[in-house]
Amino acid sequence: MSLVPAPSAAVAAVTSSPVRVPTVRPADQPGDDAFIEELQALAFGPGRFARTAFRIRERLPIDKSLSLVAEVNGTPCGSVWMTPISIGGLNGYMLGPLATHPGFRKLGAGKLLAREVTRRALERGEGKFVMLVGDRDYYCPLGWEPTTPGNIEFPGPVDPTRVLLFAEDKSLAATLSGPIAAWQQG
Repeated sequence: MSLVPAPSAAVAAVTSSPVRVPTVRPADQPGDDAFIEELQALAFGPGRFARTAFRIRERLPIDKSLSLVAEVNGTPCGSVWMTPISIGGLNGYMLGPLATHPGFRKLGAGKLLAREVTRRALERGEGKFVMLVGDRDYYCPLGWEPTTPGNIEFPGPVDPTRVLLFAEDKSLAATLSGPIAAWQQG
């Protein structure tokens, strides 16, 4: 049985209610792992395993305490993960994948997930930035900034113009450099 609602069921669930505001919760309920896996398959297809970001998450495990699910009226509709990383000896996080079910798009669930997971991660005070590979038009209005192309070294090909950074220190996007590595202890 699929945990990802069929597009028609998802649209019906959203449009049948006058309240269509997404909320966010930790991804810790039974069925969340299966929902997230099916949602990522739907959103990114089988090619997701070949992406450079997937290679990073293969080597460096996600932080399950920063795995979030968006819901509309109790129906899961989106998810986001965070992976602790280090770049140039500075600890931070890599956001992604971020996915929203097609039947729930344009309600703000994706932006809510991005903002909330970033807030939660940085409030811990352990990491100094949140990095992602994504569309400038989507993420820059939320506070992400382009990095200096080529400064951040990925374990595979990435469009350097899509590497974005969110940090309280606004100079970090221009200066952060080095290979993506495991979280630095100590």
